[in-house]
Amino acid sequence: MYRPKMETMTLQEPRYSMIIEWSQEDQLFVVTIPELSELVIMPCTNGKTREEAIINGEEVIEIYLEAWQAEGITIPKAKTLQII
Repeated sequence: MYRPKMETMTLQEPRYSMIIEWSQEDQLFVVTIPELSELVIMPCTNGKTREEAIINGEEVIEIYLEAWQAEGITIPKAKTLQII
């Protein structure tokens, strides 16, 4: 499993889910972040490769979190996978 190097995120920052899907129409991997879908139009970014899509997704998360924090907007909580 690919795990990108996360230099910009700290341990205190939430970890959001990302869904990476291939778009045949766009010939790109598109990124959806489920926890942000009520505040951001999805898919929110893309990439020519899976790696690029993941990096772009992380950047989008960081940009929105910083903007919402500066504007006093409630930041959506990250969901945690629970296996029962």
